Amino acid sequence: MISWALFIPACFALNCAPGPNNMLVFSNAARLGLWPAMAGGMGRMPAFVILIAITIIGLGAVLATSALAFTFVKLAGAAYLIYVGIRFLRHAKALATSQSGDVALRALMRRDFLIAIGNPKAIAIFTAFFPQFLDPATAAQPQLLAMGVVFLLLEVLAVLAYALGGTLLGKALKSARLFVNLNRFVGGALIVSGASMAFSRQ
Repeated sequence: MISWALFIPACFALNCAPGPNNMLVFSNAARLGLWPAMAGGMGRMPAFVILIAITIIGLGAVLATSALAFTFVKLAGAAYLIYVGIRFLRHAKALATSQSGDVALRALMRRDFLIAIGNPKAIAIFTAFFPQFLDPATAAQPQLLAMGVVFLLLEVLAVLAYALGGTLLGKALKSARLFVNLNRFVGGALIVSGASMAFSRQ
């Protein structure tokens, strides 16, 4: 039987790590509000469903051990992170003055999806982290499915936490300059994340 008492806190810590997706939700919440940021953050869910399905099928192990396939995913994800980061830097002022009505929720969700699906760390979570909690006396696929469902539920809570944090910051500090600097910070962080991903040898 899966040790949920160990899996849930460890998994939630991974969900709440300040990665590119969570930083994007925080930034969106600060300038657009809670619900647009939450809706945008849900864009990662289909990506994680795909990656969990790949892991359950068994292709995740192949991808994790194939240097060529993993490098392709890593470089594609890194390139997109750098692209989004540059856009944040170039349009920091325009983003700071935009309102929720000016931003298509579909665009927010698509950006979140693309960042999630191109992040090899997600593949590592599902192919290296999940198996540590498998009960060898029980079939692996049902256990992976159960852990995947719990992961997705915890991810929703993480999105909510970052969205609430960003919303509170946005309400407390109503300053266009603050939002410009926040956008620049997020853009720079995404570029650094992309660059570190691209040059990582792991």
